[in-house]
Amino acid sequence: MKSDTPANLTDPMEQPPTESPKKTKILEALENEHTTVTFDDPLESEMVLNMGPQHPATHGVLRLLVKLDGETVMAAVPELGYLHRGYEKLAENSTFHEFIPHTDRLDYLSPLSNNTAYALTVEKLIGIEAPPRAQYIRVLISELARISSHLMFLGSLAMDVGALTVWMWAFREREKLYDIFENIAGARFTTSYTRIGGVAQDVTPQTLAMVKVFIDEFPGKLRECEKLLNKNNIFLGRTDGIGPITREQAIDLGLTGPSLRACNVEHDLRRASPYLVYADLDFAVPVYDGGDSLARYYVRMDEMKESVRIVLQVLERMPAGEVHAGKPKKVLPRKERVYTKMEELIHDFVIVNFGIEPPVGEVYHAVEAPKGELGFYLSSNGEGYPWRLKIRSPSFVNLQSLSTMMRGAMVSDVVAIIGSLDPVMGEADK
Repeated sequence: MKSDTPANLTDPMEQPPTESPKKTKILEALENEHTTVTFDDPLESEMVLNMGPQHPATHGVLRLLVKLDGETVMAAVPELGYLHRGYEKLAENSTFHEFIPHTDRLDYLSPLSNNTAYALTVEKLIGIEAPPRAQYIRVLISELARISSHLMFLGSLAMDVGALTVWMWAFREREKLYDIFENIAGARFTTSYTRIGGVAQDVTPQTLAMVKVFIDEFPGKLRECEKLLNKNNIFLGRTDGIGPITREQAIDLGLTGPSLRACNVEHDLRRASPYLVYADLDFAVPVYDGGDSLARYYVRMDEMKESVRIVLQVLERMPAGEVHAGKPKKVLPRKERVYTKMEELIHDFVIVNFGIEPPVGEVYHAVEAPKGELGFYLSSNGEGYPWRLKIRSPSFVNLQSLSTMMRGAMVSDVVAIIGSLDPVMGEADK
């Protein structure tokens, strides 16, 4: 019978079996008794692991590319940009006043602090200063925002390593703060409270009374959390010596805020470059040795206690007076004057529709935000819109230290290291 197989092909079943590379290597070794043959154990080889960008322990939309040898991290590369919204470009098409709500969405755990940083930058550009009462109010809300942000850090870090109770206790205190924020700004989360030249409205005596009650009770609540964590062997084992970074490495990488002060670097913009009325207030700058996750925890716990001291001083020294600078053509007039004065109505119309007319030039101003140095660089060409705006967000800068902190750690330590760094991806990506 005629075969269906083409003439130029042969039946593979009739061909001699081909030796595998591994078998060939073994046969060669057997022929040469002096040759030593070694093979890689597949169970010991390296592996690349993706954490995120939807992983619940990455504190936002963060992707980590982790190279592992077993369960040991050999290298880690953080990948950002999943929340990029182009805020710096949006600023070029917004008046200086219109951009204020966008600052709420940076570090959305401390919008009051973000508002203040941006307003101070614009005021530096146009050469005005908020009234004394407004400055004290700005210090008040900034320190309350610091406590709120650090409480989120405390609860999330504790939950990341298994202490769910502290998460609930931290959120209990944050709810009290949100009630205060609602009374101050009319909103709990995205406040947009600060204005160029002051604040949106004055704080009432009832609100200051709420603040006083919270500040009096808060240290006791904080001690409850410390009693649960500071001598807990599981918490200490998951944080002590985990994710260390040296003082020199921290400075080279540009770390700021609690992550820098945990490396025994006493740098705080409220002391180094005082703004508002911080130069008149008495407070300490907590620092710790070690540069590990536990040191970063200790720094933030002490900072909350110092914020309590600052708030108490603000409540005692709060002056009377205006909370809004009366600067025509530069500051939006108060609504009661817009409705009753023709000149104020004209100023309001021009500022809202065309923006203020700043001088030509550039300025940079930074504040000590809960995560570190939050700075705004403004470049003006004399029009009512920024020509360029650059945001120096501490979360973005701090995240580059993850590669250093994670090298040599275990997979389970990655979660604790991210939590101790306390990033917010809305601020990092902008």
